[in-house]
Amino acid sequence: MAAARQPTGTAQLDDALAAIVDRAAQIADADVVVVRLADERGGLVAHAVHAVSESARAELESSRIELDTLAGEAPAIADLPLPLRLAAERLSAVGVLQLPVRENGDVVGSVELMRRRSAFDEHQVGLARAIADEVALTRRAYALEGAARLAPDALELAGDALAAAADETQAAEQVAVLAAEATGAPAALIWRYDGDAEELAASAGPAAAEFEAKASACARRARTSREPVTVDQLPGGGVVATLQLGEPALGALQLVLAEEPEPGDPMLSRLATFAVRAAHMLRVAEQRRFLADELERSRALLTIVGQAIAELSLAHTLDTAVARVCELLSADRLAVYLLEDDRLETAAERGLTGPHARIGERLLELALGPARGRGLVLVPDAVDARLGAVRGAVEELGIEAVLGVPLRAGDELIGLLAAYLERGRTLTESEESLLLALAAQLAVAVQNARLHEKVERESGEAKRARDEAVAVSRRLQALYDISRSFTESLSVSRTLQAIVDSVVDALDVDAAVLRTPDERGDLLIPAAVRVRDGRLSEPIGQMLSLSQPLSPSGPSAYRAAEPLLLDAATARGLGPAHEPLIPFLEKGSTAAVIPLESPQEEVLGTLTLLSLDAEKPISHRTLQAALSLAGPAALAFDNARLHQERQEFTETMQRSLLPQNKPELPGLDVGHVYAPATRVEVGGDVYDFLVLADGRLAVVLGDVSGHGIDAAADMAMAKFVFRSLVRDHPEPADLLAAANEVVIGEVGFGRFITMLYLTIDPSTGEVECACAGHPPPRLVSPDGTVAQAVVSGLALGVESAQTYAPALLRLEPGCAAVLYTDGLLEARRAGELYGDRRLDRALTRHAGLAASELARTLVEDCHAFAGELRDDLAVVVLRRV
Repeated sequence: MAAARQPTGTAQLDDALAAIVDRAAQIADADVVVVRLADERGGLVAHAVHAVSESARAELESSRIELDTLAGEAPAIADLPLPLRLAAERLSAVGVLQLPVRENGDVVGSVELMRRRSAFDEHQVGLARAIADEVALTRRAYALEGAARLAPDALELAGDALAAAADETQAAEQVAVLAAEATGAPAALIWRYDGDAEELAASAGPAAAEFEAKASACARRARTSREPVTVDQLPGGGVVATLQLGEPALGALQLVLAEEPEPGDPMLSRLATFAVRAAHMLRVAEQRRFLADELERSRALLTIVGQAIAELSLAHTLDTAVARVCELLSADRLAVYLLEDDRLETAAERGLTGPHARIGERLLELALGPARGRGLVLVPDAVDARLGAVRGAVEELGIEAVLGVPLRAGDELIGLLAAYLERGRTLTESEESLLLALAAQLAVAVQNARLHEKVERESGEAKRARDEAVAVSRRLQALYDISRSFTESLSVSRTLQAIVDSVVDALDVDAAVLRTPDERGDLLIPAAVRVRDGRLSEPIGQMLSLSQPLSPSGPSAYRAAEPLLLDAATARGLGPAHEPLIPFLEKGSTAAVIPLESPQEEVLGTLTLLSLDAEKPISHRTLQAALSLAGPAALAFDNARLHQERQEFTETMQRSLLPQNKPELPGLDVGHVYAPATRVEVGGDVYDFLVLADGRLAVVLGDVSGHGIDAAADMAMAKFVFRSLVRDHPEPADLLAAANEVVIGEVGFGRFITMLYLTIDPSTGEVECACAGHPPPRLVSPDGTVAQAVVSGLALGVESAQTYAPALLRLEPGCAAVLYTDGLLEARRAGELYGDRRLDRALTRHAGLAASELARTLVEDCHAFAGELRDDLAVVVLRRV
């Protein structure tokens, strides 16, 4: 808490200093002027303030700085003491002066000037020096010997408590309690203005319930009087002082007093100052509540999107969306209409009966007409002429206000989301953007659900394949949608080490350790340590490498956003991880613990700082600097953790999409190897096998464009396409043509899939092959002769209505067909490709190997040439035996 302003005890001195700051502001053209006098503890306390705003004045009046923080006449804003730096930043000050007030060579006060427009020139600096001399003369003239020993004013201390309060959910209660305690009033009441009504927001004091009814009428009269402070007699004795909170007033503070204050009573002015600070706190709390509501609303949207896309049932998707949108809009009646044969049909509804679909059709006309640019239409009063065409339905259903949001899947209009609201309902900018985003996601989910149900009706086996592949694809896409707002960072270990390295260097401390919760959440274990002096690295590192129990015994150190400066007793109380610090702390070393919290207030870990040099202690300024690093450090850690979790998840998903076993068929030896890229999160290579009803083996090898979660999602879709179509289209040319039409409707703009598909009859060696933009297979004879199949075609997803010419081959006993992705040919070393010639030479050298050995040998040869792989690669070998 900031120190309270010390009263001078001499009204004439206060008046004289107030006149000086007002005159100084005028002659020096300053926005803020503060005069401070020293107290007995060596601090400088504000005694007179001129400021362009009441909130700035109230904040500075309650501020206190240390004598040793005076940083020269024209300091940089970053070098100012914290209260002045905050004030300068809020003012956007350009010019700042801080001049000492001296008496007999000793600093007994200071004069501070700030302004927004420009720096102070030499003439104005000279005027400021003269003002400092005038303050010294004034102080001497009023002989202010004992002022520094007077107790701080209770109301001003209460104002400081308001400035330190951080619980926006109980802001009004805090104001009431502090006001009652500071003034000794038997009752303190906080009223909130809501339109023309006054609502009791909080009360405090032993007699609050008794005076509530009596004081309410006084609050109403005070509101209409527009006076900042009014005093009224209460029936049965006593008076109530009513203070307006803010301008314009957002409410009122009432204090019940035993007797009416005199007109010149200084308590009235202090109450007015307290009211300004209370109003500021209430507005800040209201803004915090608003931001918290917006965050919760955003989370609700993510919940809607995740639940709707994760399920493939059209009915479930619509029911989920209706329920969640009703919650978001606090609406009792809502419907989703879908276009069927150019007419809107009700697909889901809540709280509606009767001909409401006619109203939906009218809303769609309006949304596609005058409101097309906005993306939705809102009619806050149903008597609006725009609803004239459906007036009968509006009156029959008792509709007061309506909202319509068209549902579009790409460029296709598929329906309308309609909410029937209370009259006068409007949308905030956040609500509107959320609804538009929800409508877009809901339209996609509806289309996907429709497609799924169509496939389900047509083929039971295709349905099972689609359930598996599409569910994985959609969940991956949902994960990407949620995760893409976070910046991908380094690995967790590198990020944590970077944090402690940066902290040690930036704060000039001797060592730092960052502890993070273990998997069970019972311990904080060391994750990164940095010791500045390499000679001390081993002993200090061992001392800081102990784990700390994470228990309720010390929640303030680990579950609050405030730093903890350690002494011997505190370190002993925290437990085993900090006990080795006790001998150092007893000899003058200093240490501190700074909690790291995620934006969701999850404990990510603690950062412990150690300064061994007693002459370079961890000070309040060090802690403030550490706090300024803690937020970005926590965010970087959280991002890295999220990135690592996502990477592990997508790698697991990719592995799950590849065959776990090779097919076993008489007369055929099958081998396959997948090699992930070294520098890419997730590649796009996918392959699969399936034995057809006639005994042939169907083999597909594909490569989706791009990398990361998008690629993993497209891999799942490619596998689904193969599995769902191969039984109905077993011939290679037919399958690729059918697959192309599906892929065109599924992949994003500019994305495509190359694919090679072949069937082989193990008994005859007959091979039929078709290609969509993929490297053709190579045929290897037992004597090492290598030939490339002649087959080609356009990649899937580029252009519709494609045909693919098959190639008919025969695989003699001992011969092998080698399939591969472009990651094999395009592996590089110093700009040189692995290429066709190296591949052919490797195939010739190793022609006699078994299928699995040959696939593995090709990958190892590519690794030996290129070193790190920049793209993933897959090799499949089919050898007839």
